[in-house]
Amino acid sequence: MNTTSTFNPDNKFVRVIQTHANGLVEFEFAVGEPELFVELLMAGAAFDEFCAMHNVIPTQGHLVQAQSSDTQEWDWSLRAAREQQLRHDNKV
Repeated sequence: MNTTSTFNPDNKFVRVIQTHANGLVEFEFAVGEPELFVELLMAGAAFDEFCAMHNVIPTQGHLVQAQSSDTQEWDWSLRAAREQQLRHDNKV
């Protein structure tokens, strides 16, 4: 977590991961601190409405940069886990 600033629940962040061919938008959403986010999937129109309703701050790149060390074992995303599983399945 970011220890240099105070938590502000009015700050809401969004980063689009992928827009699918069927119109679904896959994205990360964070409240207060970009380090703590959820992954969501919505139809394009619902995503636009969601962003307007929450007055989000759009971002580029991951909301939190992954650090690879034993102390960061909890730093992962569902998308990263799914991609790693797919790579594993293709090797078997």
